[in-house]
Amino acid sequence: MDSNGTIVTPAYFIISGFSGIPHVNYYYLFLLVLYIMSVVENSVVMALICFDQSLKTPKYIAVFNLAFVDVLGNSALVPKVIDTFWFNNKYISYSHCLTYLFFYCLNLLMQSLNLALLSFDRLIAIAFPFRYHIIVSLKTMFSLVATCWIIAILFTFVLVGFLTRLSYCRSVVINSYFCDHGPLYRLACNDNLPNFIIAKVLPAFILWVPLMFVLISYTCIGTTLAKIAGAQDRMKAFKTCSAHIILVAIYYLPILFTFTFDTQMPRNARIISLSLAAVLPPALNPLIYVLQTQEIKQSLKMVLAKLKHSKISVKLIIHM
Repeated sequence: MDSNGTIVTPAYFIISGFSGIPHVNYYYLFLLVLYIMSVVENSVVMALICFDQSLKTPKYIAVFNLAFVDVLGNSALVPKVIDTFWFNNKYISYSHCLTYLFFYCLNLLMQSLNLALLSFDRLIAIAFPFRYHIIVSLKTMFSLVATCWIIAILFTFVLVGFLTRLSYCRSVVINSYFCDHGPLYRLACNDNLPNFIIAKVLPAFILWVPLMFVLISYTCIGTTLAKIAGAQDRMKAFKTCSAHIILVAIYYLPILFTFTFDTQMPRNARIISLSLAAVLPPALNPLIYVLQTQEIKQSLKMVLAKLKHSKISVKLIIHM
């Protein structure tokens, strides 16, 4: 604040990016490739779920939401990163910076809550198979998805909203690859204690709580599987969960490591960890989890068969 107690907001911020890394454009190219992969793969998943009536189930409502969040989050982040560093547009207005941060954080929180939703679905399907369709109905899943969106939006509004009370009267250089919350609030020249508390409490609620739910769910699933007599049935049930466990590890490990050791991490390490946590899961989610499920495989085969049949029909018409 200035001497009159007025909040000083800068006209723009400068996003610095990596420091002292040669040929860093190759890393941005890597992020761009992952982004294109995620958009194509998740668009295919969403299209299959929309047009295949057999996929109108509670599980695939959660899967569709995950794919939508992946596309939304990556589209808010990666094109701007490419514009910033490939085309040297490192200046970003104050309002655009906060909007940028809002969509990044919203995506981060929704991915975490989505993984908890999918673990809940697997828990009920394996632990209570005969009551699955009663407990996890379409209405229930829609309600859970809507609740996740409301929670994520509210938490993100709080996170970003508290930044508007900060004054920036010194540096406007953000030592990250986007409008990163940590480096951003630390630039303030007035009291940023509330922002510090939010930066510590928010990950606990939105990252640690869903992760604990996922771990408890899979502990219950493991106990249930141990009671299954046949090894073949046990392996079949485990296969339905193994891909989801891999997704949980890919998402949570880098992001929790970054938030836990936030202030101790060097800038370049933080940028790599955050960027991979944001871009890698959306690119791998369809390959590891969604496109490996039997229902999606069957749906994809049907679509490809129809396309092949359509091409043959067109050729026949042309030659007539």
